[in-house]
Amino acid sequence: MTQADFLTTAELLDHLQINLRTLHRLIKSGQIPAVRVGREWLFRRRDIDGWLDSSREARWEIGNPENGRERPSVLVVDDDPAVRELLSRALTAAGYLADVAVDAPSALERLGEKAYDLMITDLKMPGQDGLSLIREARVTSPALPVIVITGYSTEAAAIEAINLGVAGYLTKPFRLPRILAATARALGEPVPVAEA
Repeated sequence: MTQADFLTTAELLDHLQINLRTLHRLIKSGQIPAVRVGREWLFRRRDIDGWLDSSREARWEIGNPENGRERPSVLVVDDDPAVRELLSRALTAAGYLADVAVDAPSALERLGEKAYDLMITDLKMPGQDGLSLIREARVTSPALPVIVITGYSTEAAAIEAINLGVAGYLTKPFRLPRILAATARALGEPVPVAEA
C-alpha cells in the first residue's frame, strides 16, 4: 500500500462534502472504516469507494420498482447548465429519476407531460422567474413539493416562497448533502446519516 491508496481526513471531508461531526458519527457507528495513525485518521480509497457503492445500492433498493416502490422522479429547473448537470448526477446517484428543464416554460411543459414527485427550481431565471413557475405549477399540481435554490436570496423572495408552501429554501453555493437531505425530507424519506 502506498500513500496514494489513502485519504486524509481533510481529503475525505472534501470528497464526501460532509462536516467533521458527521464523519465522526460515521466512523463511530462503523459505517466508514478508518485507520488511526498517530493523531490522524486515514481512510483507504477502496474502502470509501466500496462504502459509497453500497450506500448508492441501498438507496436504489428503496426506490426499486421490483420492491413494489417506484423510484421518485425529480424535475430540476435551472438556467445554469453546470448546476443542472451537478444536481441531475447527484440525484441519479442517490437513486432518484432526474429530469432537467432550462427555464420555467420548459418546466411547465414537462410538468404537463409527466407527474413528478418533486421539483427543485432556481429563483432567478431569464424571462419567467422561479416564484411565478411555482405559482403556475400549483394550478395543475397543488400537492407537488418544491425546493428552491437561489444565489440571489432576498427576504421578500424567501417570504413569498414560504407562503407558496415550498418544502425547502437553500442558497447557493450549496453542498450536495444538504440538497439530498432536503430532497429526502420533501419526499418523506429517511434522511441518510451522511447528509443529516
